[in-house]
Amino acid sequence: MNTQITMDHLTQLKLDGMLQAYQGVLAMPVQNQPSINQFMARLAEAELQSRARKKTELYLRQSKLRYNAILEQVYCNAERNLSKEKLMMIADCSFIDRAEYLLITGKTGVGKSYLACAIGYANKMIMQREVSIFIINQYSIINWKAYLFA
Repeated sequence: MNTQITMDHLTQLKLDGMLQAYQGVLAMPVQNQPSINQFMARLAEAELQSRARKKTELYLRQSKLRYNAILEQVYCNAERNLSKEKLMMIADCSFIDRAEYLLITGKTGVGKSYLACAIGYANKMIMQREVSIFIINQYSIINWKAYLFA
């Protein structure tokens, strides 16, 4: 079987991770190509990583968080009553394991929604569970369900 047929079969089977790893091995010089055991391990690992990445991307799209927020971009100072240490304590979401709630309050425009989205995004990359984020302001209550890995 030639390599193009093999790549077509991997595409039909939707094994994108394996296809990329296979193409990577084919691009290597023959003397640098891995043994069959290493090759199979590399294909399997590439497929697992590809599927985990796709699942993460799907859950990030489904969560419909308002901002693509990053914890490193959250502004911490004493005026906001938020230090880097407090932010990191909140960001690990251990409060979920303890069945506690997190209430983010503040004036309009201080970044409550941004902070909630940053925490949600950070935990989607680390945790494997479902988290509900409620944003409450004077006009409405919004329930965002952050779908995490099952």
